[in-house]
Amino acid sequence: MAWDRADGKSARSPAISYSNSYKSWRICRLDGHLAYDNTCDDELPPTGTGWHVYKKGVAPAPEVVIHHCDPRQACPTPNVVFVVGGPGSGKGTMCEVAELQLGWSHLSTGDLLRAELESDSSRAETIEKHITAGELVPNEIMVTLLKDEMEQITRTTGKRNFLLDGFPRSLENMEGWFEVFGKDSELPGMLYFDCPFAVLEKRIMGRAKYSGRSDDNLETIKLRFDTFEAETLPTVAFFREKNKCMEVDVDAARDAVYGSVAKALAQHTEKDFADRPLTERSEMLLGLKPFPKKVI
Repeated sequence: MAWDRADGKSARSPAISYSNSYKSWRICRLDGHLAYDNTCDDELPPTGTGWHVYKKGVAPAPEVVIHHCDPRQACPTPNVVFVVGGPGSGKGTMCEVAELQLGWSHLSTGDLLRAELESDSSRAETIEKHITAGELVPNEIMVTLLKDEMEQITRTTGKRNFLLDGFPRSLENMEGWFEVFGKDSELPGMLYFDCPFAVLEKRIMGRAKYSGRSDDNLETIKLRFDTFEAETLPTVAFFREKNKCMEVDVDAARDAVYGSVAKALAQHTEKDFADRPLTERSEMLLGLKPFPKKVI
């Protein structure tokens, strides 16, 4: 992490530096004149607050983005773990806890698609056409969204550990993965949430009492589980054959399931994160503390 000199001899313009005297970050023009400043004692240039426009500055102030790797170079390779499991297996909850406690970034394919649809990108139009026609979004588009999001997170936060929730759903998804990342790329690991159908059915019907989800009914549950068996379980078998599948028995208490997840991810989890006590949010997600009652 570095920034340019502010004495008119920087490689780029504007140049950024920190003034110990004024306790502020400063952006100067190439000739050395102060253009913008931001009074704070942050270790790195502030990215979430506005900069004051100084005499030699031109409004609006520039947006500062911190890169944790050289933007002129290829982005470091992400460390990816695919997370799959039947409907109601709790993979989304465990991914959220792993993000809170272990520092892994949790990416959901559904969330990425919704975010892309709300944008004005050329891909948004293509995605909308496929969804309107009742078709699956092409694998290449889905994998490219994942790749772009991982690169954005790595460059701006330095994080390289990713949990891809709900991907791959089929062997065809894996074909799309290798099309984007290359046939010779290393096969990611897989975290498989193994849970009998009877347990999944009981969980989802219990969830239906308050979820408000239209797909939380017996007919849809059976259909979703049949689809999971037919399309997703073959990918689990493929990863087993490659010795890349870490299986978690989720027919247990949530805190015990999380313990298995943390153990499976331990090799790539930073020690500072692994040693952190559970946050209040994590305790609620794991059923160790009740969620606050809603005030009507």
